[in-house]
Formats: sequence, structure tokens, C-alpha cells
Amino acid sequence: MDIGRNITDSLRYPIQDWFKIIILAVISIIPIVNFVSGGYYLRIIKSTLAGLEEIPDFDDLGELFIDGIKLLIVGIIYFIIPFIFIVIGVALSASGLFFSTLIFVIFGLVIFFLISIIGLMGVVNMAYYDSDIGAALRFQEIIERIETIGWGNYISYIIVLWVVLVVLGAILSLISGILFFIGFILAAIGTAYLIMFQARFVALIFTESEQSLSNHQQREKISKLNK
Repeated sequence: MDIGRNITDSLRYPIQDWFKIIILAVISIIPIVNFVSGGYYLRIIKSTLAGLEEIPDFDDLGELFIDGIKLLIVGIIYFIIPFIFIVIGVALSASGLFFSTLIFVIFGLVIFFLISIIGLMGVVNMAYYDSDIGAALRFQEIIERIETIGWGNYISYIIVLWVVLVVLGAILSLISGILFFIGFILAAIGTAYLIMFQARFVALIFTESEQSLSNHQQREKISKLNK
């Protein structure tokens, strides 16, 4: 696995078409309409899995909107449990139970972290099966894909992804705070860029898992033939 190559590819990917970045930026800041941005996130993943290098179009907005709602449903299913723990922790803080608050919040954040690791691959698996929500919950299949990559390699990918998102996100927040209205516009464009970057990056991870899985299955066939 070449993390550097995938990061470079993903960072360059959005800037092929600045017009599409701007379209996504506008869509992302409009309530309700912004479900389309979630659908477009899945479309980029599908496009990458299909081996396409160019950024997909914004055609069939109805499909994008529905896919965005599906993505939200998957997010709720994945993160409802850590959210409940964090909410309980915050509620306990109002009663002055600091130690209990700390336990619930930390436990919730740990679960959130662990679920995020599985969730990213789950969303790509959903895109792989043409936005089938059930595919995002096929945990055995998702874990098998991660295992073909190697947990160490996969987690390294995720850490690199989060570092890039945090650094670029911090820069965008700083610009937005300093430049006010212009900064808000730049932050919206930057957020659209990050959406496209992340979609491309996680799809490339999945592509490598698919290649690793195919190689593993091929080795098993050869091994059976040699017996």
C-alpha cells in the first residue's frame, strides 16, 4: 500500500474541476438541499470504484438527494450508541457528577472512534452495492475487507486521513474567522473540497481491499488445485 500516492491522488482529484467544487459548496450550505452533497459523496466513491478518474457530474439530483438521506440513516445507525453515552455524560454534568460524566463521555468517544473505523469502510461498501443501506451493515464482510488490507495498514490510512482533515479544517476555520464573509465563502469551498478529497481517499482504500481480496481468493483456488 502506498499512502503517499493515495493522499497525493486524493488531494489533486477535486481541483480537476473548480466549478464542481463551487457547486458542491453552494449545495452544502443550503438546508435540506444539502442532502445532495451526501449523495454526491457516494457518487464520487462509486465513480472511483468504477475506475474513473474524472469527477462525476451533478445530474439526476433526485438520486443524489435520496442517497444523501440513506447516508444520514447509516450515520444514525452507526453513531446512535456513542451519542447516547455522550448525552448521558453531559446530563450528569448538570448534577455535578464530574467523575461519572468523565466516564460516560470518554467511553462514548472511544466507541465513536472504533465505530468510525468500521463506518468508513461500511459507507464505501454501501456505495459498492449501489447505495444499498444493508451493505453498510454487513459487518462480517466489512471486517473481512479490512483484514485483507491489514488492520495496521488500514488504521494508518485512517489516521493520515484524519490528520489531513483536521489540519485543513483548522486552516479553513482560521481563514473564516479572519476574513469574515469572504472567509465564510472560502470555508464553504474548502469544505466541498474536503468532501471530495475524503470520498476519493476512502474509495481508493476500498479498491486496494478489493485487489487484496481478489488476490487472496486466487491464491486459495491455486492452493486447492495443487492439492
